[in-house]
Amino acid sequence: MPGQEARRTLMASDADKVQPQPSPPPVEDVESLFNALQLAESELASTRAALERKTQELARVLAAQKEIEAELHQQRDWRDADRRKDEFLATLAHELRNPLAPIRQAALISKAPTATDAQKRWSHDVIDRQVQHMSLLLDDLLDISRVTRGTLALRMQSTELLSVIDTAVETARPTIDSKRHVLTVNVPPEPIRFTVDPLRVAQVLSNLLTNAAKYTDPEGQIRLIAHCEADDVVICVADSGIGISAAALPRVFNMFSQVHSTTDRSEGGLGIGLSLAQGLIELHGGTIEARSEGLGCGSEFTVRLPRRASMAPVQTVANGSPISRATLQRRILIADDNRDSAETLAALLRMEGHEVTSVHDGPVALSIFAELKPDVALLDIGMPGLTGYEVARKMRQSTQRASLTLIAITGWGQDIDKERAFAAGFDHHLTKPVDPQRLVELLKS
Repeated sequence: MPGQEARRTLMASDADKVQPQPSPPPVEDVESLFNALQLAESELASTRAALERKTQELARVLAAQKEIEAELHQQRDWRDADRRKDEFLATLAHELRNPLAPIRQAALISKAPTATDAQKRWSHDVIDRQVQHMSLLLDDLLDISRVTRGTLALRMQSTELLSVIDTAVETARPTIDSKRHVLTVNVPPEPIRFTVDPLRVAQVLSNLLTNAAKYTDPEGQIRLIAHCEADDVVICVADSGIGISAAALPRVFNMFSQVHSTTDRSEGGLGIGLSLAQGLIELHGGTIEARSEGLGCGSEFTVRLPRRASMAPVQTVANGSPISRATLQRRILIADDNRDSAETLAALLRMEGHEVTSVHDGPVALSIFAELKPDVALLDIGMPGLTGYEVARKMRQSTQRASLTLIAITGWGQDIDKERAFAAGFDHHLTKPVDPQRLVELLKS
C-alpha cells in the first residue's frame, strides 16, 4: 500500500540521519593515560625539588656573599681604625715631644753661669707654660676615656653664662693674640643663668675658640655669639678660617679624626678635642653642630644647652683671716722612686715652710714612718719593694692618728686607679704632673 510504503521510506530516511555512537576506548589506553599523568606529575615534582635545591643553594651563595662583604667592610673599618690609631699615636708622640725641646733648652739657660736674672726668670716661665701644655694634653686623654666609658661625672650648678664665656676666652686668649686675631663677643645685656658644669662648658668653648684661632690665618676674625631660644642657651663660635670640606664635615666629631693634616698645620693637636666637646655637651643633654660652606669659607660651631630650672644661688663662704706660715707647717714624708720628682717636690714644699723628708722606695718609707710621725705622706704608687697601695695600708694599720693625711701622687689617673687608692686608705689622689698650687691648698686644709 502506498501509505505503508511512504512510512517505510520515511523510517529509512530517519535511520540514515542517526550517527553511530563511538565505542568506549580500550582499557589499555586509559591505563596508559593514567601512567602518563603520573609520570608527568613525578617529573614535575622532581623539577620542583631541583628548583628548590637551586633556590636554597642560591640563597646560601647570597648569604655567603653578604657575609664576605660584611667581613670585608669590617676589615676595612679595622684597617681604617688601625690607621687612625697609628696616626693618633704618631701625633701624640709629636705633641708630647714638642714641649720637651723648649723645656730642655730653658733648663740649660736657667743653669748657665752667664745667664742673667731676667733670662732665668724667662726660662722658668717657658718651662711652666710647656708643662701646663703637656698637662692639658694628658687631661684631655683622660677625659675622653671617661666620656667614652660613661664614667665622667658632671658637677652641675646654677651658673651665669658670661662667667663661663670669660673663663673660656681667658684660656684661649694666648692662642688668639699670638696670631693677632680679632675676637668679638656678643651676649645679651641681661644676665643669663643656666644649670651646667661650668668647668666643662668652659672647656668646650675654649676648645672651639682655640681651634678657630689655630685654623684661621693671622689677623682673622673670630666671633662668639650667645642668646636664648625658648628653654635653650645657644652659643655660636664662628671664624673666617680655612673652613671644612663637605667630605670631612660628617666626620669632624669622630674620635682621633684629623680634618686638617698635622703636617699642613703646625697646631694639629691630637684629634680628640671636638669628640671630647661633643661628649661633654651630650652629657648635659645638649647638642653641638658644625657648619661650613667649604674650604676657605670659615667654620661655625653651634652649642645648644638646656637652661633647666635655676638652682638656688650658691652660698659663698667669706674668707677668714690669713693663716700664718707657722700654722701651715707640716711634717711631710715623700716616697717616690723617681728621685728628681721626689727631690724637686721636696724643695718646693720646703720653700713653703714645711719639714720634708724624701725616700725612694716603699720599705724605707715604712721603716722611718713610725719614727718620723709625719702629718702628711705623699706616696707614689709604682715603687719598688712595696707599692704605694701596700705602704698606705700598712701606715693605716700601724697608727690610729686621725690627723694623718695620705695623698697618692701618681701617673695612673683612671677612675679605677682612684678607687683603688681610696680603698687602700688614701685621702686624696693627684695625677702627675701635680699642680703645686693644688697641693699647697690641700696641705692648708
